[in-house]
Amino acid sequence: MNRIRIVACFSLIVGFMLMLLPVDSSAKGEVVYVVPIEETVEKGLYAFLKRAVESAENENAEVIIFEINTPGGAVDAAVDIGRLLTSTKTKTVAFINNRALSAGSYISLNMDEIYMVKGGTMGAAAIIDQQGNTAGKKAESYWFAEMKNAAMHADRDPIYALAMADENVDLPEYGAEKGKLLTLTSEQAVEVKYAEGIVNNLDELLELLGYPEADLRTLEVSMAEKIARFITNPFVYSMLLTIGLLGLVLELFSPGFGVFGFTGVSSLLLFFYGHLVAGLTGYETLILFIIGIALILLELLISGGIAGILGFIAMVASFFLAADNAVYMGISLLVAIIVSILISILLIKVFGKKMSLFKKLILTDSTNTESGYIANISRLELIGLVGSTLTVLRPSGTIVIEDERLDAVSEGGFIGKGSKVKVVSSEGARIIVREIPNMDKEHSC
Repeated sequence: MNRIRIVACFSLIVGFMLMLLPVDSSAKGEVVYVVPIEETVEKGLYAFLKRAVESAENENAEVIIFEINTPGGAVDAAVDIGRLLTSTKTKTVAFINNRALSAGSYISLNMDEIYMVKGGTMGAAAIIDQQGNTAGKKAESYWFAEMKNAAMHADRDPIYALAMADENVDLPEYGAEKGKLLTLTSEQAVEVKYAEGIVNNLDELLELLGYPEADLRTLEVSMAEKIARFITNPFVYSMLLTIGLLGLVLELFSPGFGVFGFTGVSSLLLFFYGHLVAGLTGYETLILFIIGIALILLELLISGGIAGILGFIAMVASFFLAADNAVYMGISLLVAIIVSILISILLIKVFGKKMSLFKKLILTDSTNTESGYIANISRLELIGLVGSTLTVLRPSGTIVIEDERLDAVSEGGFIGKGSKVKVVSSEGARIIVREIPNMDKEHSC
């Protein structure tokens, strides 16, 4: 019995001592997230990275490694991503696996540490507008300050960040004399302390960081997020708006609801879907858009124009509410409207009678007598017959011909009841008569 007590006490003491031993940070069980940043930087990427950071924080991850290979993208999206990265308490590491240009270099500078593969590059971060031209002075000043702050986030010399964005900064020793933007190679980045080291692959980076046996969590972009990233690209959503408006316009010239209407509505719904998934807007914008469509359809049933105007305003407002940049949205809408009008005119006026597919989609036939369509039977046999008015013709009324009551219209003005009339024309349901003068009345005195 005493031996059992001794063994139990010894086991408790050993267990307690093991608990006091320091834990190896590289031991298996440490959670490390690996998150890709690829292709163009846009608002859809921000939504994905926000999910990644929140997941890593919820799992108490030791570090988030962002594997970067991007040519850059939207400045406003990059700034939002930079705020996201600097606000998290989880350690962030940029692993530049090829290139981090423009907005990609800004995102990298907002992380705690930067590592690059041999042959990797970062820099060339000039701000440009949608047409590819240099942005205005105010936009440049704002971007220079952002690049400087990003570099100072990890105590890096901001002069190199400014040289990436401002071609007037002179750094000839790194190939960035005045008139050229700075792009650092991996060796240069280490030299100016913009990168902590050069690695060959992710495994080597994990070894260097001290997590060779970590519980690796690789977060991939979901299909919905991929669609959102594609749609929230300014060029893509401009195309969607153009196709959507063009489809709705052409639908007005086709009978029923066909391919044009389906294409237009689908394009506009895709626009809202992408912005909803990206977290740029809520369902209220989609509801406002549907209300606008309903009001425009209502305008086709009633007259006055008020419903149509309100519907148009509701649709335009929904687009602006869904957009993250009112200026870009305004330009995109203007382009979409102009292109829709021009293409509509081109298709209808020039190609409408030549394109067989277009003729199948749009009603071009008319239901006339020459084509064999008869809406009402013309009573041609009545022409020349004489009858009498059963009622007054002012100018329409009822006549009787051979005991048959017929609706008729006088050729001229008023014809009294009981007057003799002659059928002079028959056009469908329209029977035109002429009054026959009463000879006895004309010669009486």
